[in-house]
Amino acid sequence: MELIEVQLHAVAHSRAGDKGNRGTLSLMPYDPALWPLLAEQVTEARVLALFAHRGATRCTRYDLPLIHAFNFVIDDVLEGGVNGALNLDGHGKSLSFRLLSLTVRVPAGSIPPPRPAC
Repeated sequence: MELIEVQLHAVAHSRAGDKGNRGTLSLMPYDPALWPLLAEQVTEARVLALFAHRGATRCTRYDLPLIHAFNFVIDDVLEGGVNGALNLDGHGKSLSFRLLSLTVRVPAGSIPPPRPAC
């Protein structure tokens, strides 16, 4: 099976949330068959390194295999949270886009076709 390297957004989507200075990111592959490959590649260590520039101190991944999803909880990533941060995204909603910039290796035929514009 030939694997190609793509950004995560080509094969998955994500949502972000916040609680205080802690960000939460869900990650769901478009194709549930990719879940095991993403489990191998999108690790706590990689996600923590991705957000190190924001002061993140810990990342915990919760695997949700029955719904083919992951939930990442990242401590100290919101620079103080909504009320304490000087950044423009105190809620951390844009963090999901950063997560989707990670590269992963997936089978060449697993990239969904582009969706038509609305």
